[in-house]
Amino acid sequence: MPSARLEQPVLSIFRIVTGLLFACHGAATLFDVLGGSHGGVPNAGQWPSWWAAVIQLTGGALVLIGIGTRPAAFVCSGSMAYAYFVHHQGDGLFPMENGGESAALFCWAFLLIAALGPGQWSLASLRNRPARRREEVSSHLSDH
Repeated sequence: MPSARLEQPVLSIFRIVTGLLFACHGAATLFDVLGGSHGGVPNAGQWPSWWAAVIQLTGGALVLIGIGTRPAAFVCSGSMAYAYFVHHQGDGLFPMENGGESAALFCWAFLLIAALGPGQWSLASLRNRPARRREEVSSHLSDH
């Protein structure tokens, strides 16, 4: 089935793009790059903006490269749920009303990545490939 063949590459591309975009948000806030921070650069340790930016940069980078993908994506998802309910929900019920579209989309995107994993194109899968290959060869040799 052609669609099953594309599942892992498409999941990998989705993970890479989502992680890159999220990491860019963190870099913009922490380092005043890529269009800069929308509320000024927070002081180190300032709650919650500095911590959110650190999660965005490090979590987004981990998801992007595919190392520690599931836990990193889960933390990123939770941070966006927090952002949505604490900073946006009070301004209206729906994301279109309260400006929380990106928080809602990132929250659900990272939850999907946490549930499905990194896909085949990740550093974790490259790191595990030699061990899997040895297991396949060993299994094949024991069958004969």
